[in-house]
Amino acid sequence: MTLKDLGRSVGNALYRQVGRANGQVQRHRSLPVDVLENETAYLVVFDAPGAEPDDVQVRYLSGSVRIHIERFREFREGYEMRFPGRGMELEGEAELPSDALVNPDAGTATLTESGTVRIEIPKADSATDTTAEADEDIVSADRTDSGSEAGRPEPGAETEGVTVDD
Repeated sequence: MTLKDLGRSVGNALYRQVGRANGQVQRHRSLPVDVLENETAYLVVFDAPGAEPDDVQVRYLSGSVRIHIERFREFREGYEMRFPGRGMELEGEAELPSDALVNPDAGTATLTESGTVRIEIPKADSATDTTAEADEDIVSADRTDSGSEAGRPEPGAETEGVTVDD
């Protein structure tokens, strides 16, 4: 092994470690989010760079909108990975105002071409519209963040699924 090969090997190892550290920082840092309100609904907008609809999970839980994204890194023919700096798992959370009464079952989520997830949650007419019955099956696009192997929440779990549209 020549000195040049040794330098390249050390450089590659450093790039990989820095890239992994950067990816971990992204994973633990909450995604940027905006919370907007009009007369009829709340609009929660998360940055979701590089996400596909099947990568996104959206949940409503106790006045909070949570998002989890598991992205896929494409293989590039003829290229070698030198710096894997993008985190493949991203998360974010947005608290709605403490006095917000919403109907999460009627919520919709849309992944835009510009890489944002827009979650619209209609306001409820009364406090009775804000909770789901304990035995009601509620699931997100393909997976839940808590629950049984069948992808259904455990009885009594306070999660609300939101469908992710293309």
